[in-house]
Amino acid sequence: MVSIAAAAVAVAQTVRNPPPLNTIDPPLITEVPRSVPDPVQLVAYIADKTAALKLGKALFWDMQVGSDGITACASCHFHAGADSRSKNQVSPGVLATPEDITFSTQLGGAPNRQLTAADFPFHRLSDPNDRFSSVVDINDVVSSQSVHFGLFKDSVAGQAIDDIDYAPDPDGFQINRVNVRRVEGRSTPTVINAVFNRLLFWDGRANAVFNGVDSSGKKIPVVYKANNSELLTPVSVQLERSPLASQALTPPLSGFEMSAVGRPLQEVGQQFLRDKSRHLHGLRPLAKQVVHSQDSVLGQNSSAPKPGLNISSYDKLIQQAFRKEWWQSKQIIEVDSAGNPTVRYGKADPNNHKQYDLMDWNFPLFFGLAVQEYLATLIDGDSPFDRFQKGDASALNPRQLAGLNLFMSSGCLPCHRIPEFTTASVGSPDAGGSGFRNTGVRPLSEDHGRADGAFKTPTLRNVELTAPYMHNGGMATLEQVIDFYNRGASDFDIDQGGVRPLPTLNLSSTQKADLVTFLKSLTDQRVRFEKAPFDHPQLFVPNGHPLNQVYVTPDVNQNAVDDMMEIPAVGRNGGPDITPRSFLQQQ
Repeated sequence: MVSIAAAAVAVAQTVRNPPPLNTIDPPLITEVPRSVPDPVQLVAYIADKTAALKLGKALFWDMQVGSDGITACASCHFHAGADSRSKNQVSPGVLATPEDITFSTQLGGAPNRQLTAADFPFHRLSDPNDRFSSVVDINDVVSSQSVHFGLFKDSVAGQAIDDIDYAPDPDGFQINRVNVRRVEGRSTPTVINAVFNRLLFWDGRANAVFNGVDSSGKKIPVVYKANNSELLTPVSVQLERSPLASQALTPPLSGFEMSAVGRPLQEVGQQFLRDKSRHLHGLRPLAKQVVHSQDSVLGQNSSAPKPGLNISSYDKLIQQAFRKEWWQSKQIIEVDSAGNPTVRYGKADPNNHKQYDLMDWNFPLFFGLAVQEYLATLIDGDSPFDRFQKGDASALNPRQLAGLNLFMSSGCLPCHRIPEFTTASVGSPDAGGSGFRNTGVRPLSEDHGRADGAFKTPTLRNVELTAPYMHNGGMATLEQVIDFYNRGASDFDIDQGGVRPLPTLNLSSTQKADLVTFLKSLTDQRVRFEKAPFDHPQLFVPNGHPLNQVYVTPDVNQNAVDDMMEIPAVGRNGGPDITPRSFLQQQ
């Protein structure tokens, strides 16, 4: 593969119309099989894929999904599918063994710091070319800020904010006893091209089998289905090749992402959906956000310039998207104090929030499959490299071609297989194994990853837009990443747990610059300018808290007041260039 593809590159330098790389090896990105269930499996659940796509995009971008009525799935994936914020984006090491809740003094010793270029990389060698030289090191993680810590009490039907018992944060996210927004324990990867991954999350815990309940893939009969007489029967959902659906169910319930601790997803359904027997109105989709009138999926339902869609509640979208046996029944499901569900006839008691109709109860099924339908559309394939691969000799300049040759010959391919630029792909011969590796970025004691310190190999597509890098977010630039691998990587746990030092590359400064130039050729211009399918509704994201690491302003719940940043709505034709000079520069 290396020699043939490298030969094609050499031909490209001398021939006006070179043979496309895909005619030899590897294929085009559009020819790689995707990790989505086939129509035969989906037809048992989804009645209208277009409606399911609409539902999925609305749910992914809707700020009302979070317990606080602010945090959306997209809050951590609004910039090329990743997160470009750089204030209050540090976690002290909550995944370490034992847990570390103390922020590094090198980063100010407290949350709510505005990161600077001088803070990176987090792991530095006194001699950059000698992996065994003395180090300057911190174990903090750069990731995404999420919700304030709190314990879930109840959802409030028809209202976006849950009833939450706020308490002092036990994991160190406080300034003068005021809770700041928590930060996840691992860096935020892009969701673009995630459809090609066999398993999702850095540790692969989002199973390829979707069970309609959680991300585990376990066969659990807690989804209900109605028969012709609308009587409910518990069934087990086992939808293969659906890691996107499995992954979608974790953030809305995570106390480190979108939720107060202890919230079941059925409560989100009860909160979002109408209940005629209780005379409750559901939440209008995207009620807090403007949807561009030319949005590629939601535009025909936009209420612009007013916020929201011209659809009164999510009920209608679910009814359009899914087969009625999953949402229509005259029976209700009641959960006892031990968490056991019982099916019975009768109207729901307005004062008993542990009673659910079928649409409420199966909301996790709808949420996972709909979000999967949306994320499966986020595929690039029109970068300069892609155009070169299709036969356009002028698509890559001489420095990019030199960088491609280095990429093919310097040991990058075993982990970053073309065209997905990752081996953690359904197109890889061994995605379950080679797609997860321990390259010694951090010691095992800080994060065990997939039990042995192995983490999913991220895609390099659009990589110039998705800083910071590595699972701990400890590198701010592509140059820092290449320096890490140039010296042989593996600074921790060498010869332990299967970790071996990688070979030293000994690249010159010119060669490293060429490699960076090539990596930037993997950026799809549609991603850069947010053209369809990468257009999106308006979004407001917390961008840290006013003031600094010493003082913040508390609200009535002793939570720090937010500094909100607007991400404007963009239609199918795109908007301004989102390329930052670095992720440290705010939009």
